Amino acid sequence: MLTAVVFDADETLLDLRPAVTGGLVTVLDEMRRRAPAAEVTLAELESDWAAVFGDLAAAPVVEIRRAALARSLARAGLGNHLDEIAALFFARRFALTRPFPDVPPALKELRSRYTLGFATNGNSRAERCGLAGEFAFEVYAHENGLPKKPAPEFFAAVVAAAGVPAEQIVYVGDSWEHDVVAPRQVGLRSVWLNRAGLRRPRGIGPDAEVSTVADLPTVLAELMLRAPLAG
Repeated sequence: MLTAVVFDADETLLDLRPAVTGGLVTVLDEMRRRAPAAEVTLAELESDWAAVFGDLAAAPVVEIRRAALARSLARAGLGNHLDEIAALFFARRFALTRPFPDVPPALKELRSRYTLGFATNGNSRAERCGLAGEFAFEVYAHENGLPKKPAPEFFAAVVAAAGVPAEQIVYVGDSWEHDVVAPRQVGLRSVWLNRAGLRRPRGIGPDAEVSTVADLPTVLAELMLRAPLAG
């Protein structure tokens, strides 16, 4: 029996990449206005995220982005302007973050059958990304000390918020490690959203795989008719 469907946010429900790129373009334009002689490119700003992420992977996403922006600003001698540039980035990033086209109709159909939840490591708040009022509950890493996925504590918080046993919850997301393996290991069921048609890694697999959220109502109905896959 499945009673709750819980979604990852970024690159699952939300088309994040264009929003981040748009935010960085806005930052770059402001950097060039303030430091016209500085030769900084969009590719360099994009690379600064990867440069800091490894050491800060467990930190809140806001802190990681600020660290990346600090690295970018240092390229143009603008290190003293982090707070205002970060505010500029986040304002643009959230203004541009919207659901994939397949998401709103699928959520509408699913809501008539299941309790819907939103649970993410990132800082994409549902109400700021075109998804206000879509979910019965929302879970955010780093609120009240909650660790990020794939920590079991994250999924314990999901189960508590859903108010049903773990085996009645299916978690839907695009990350194999965070959204397939981690929830399966703590008793939830999982659906891998594989929009890009990637090859499946070995090891623990999902209960189902879809390439679009539009297929979820049918796939979940099929899952109700069979037992979970073995790990």
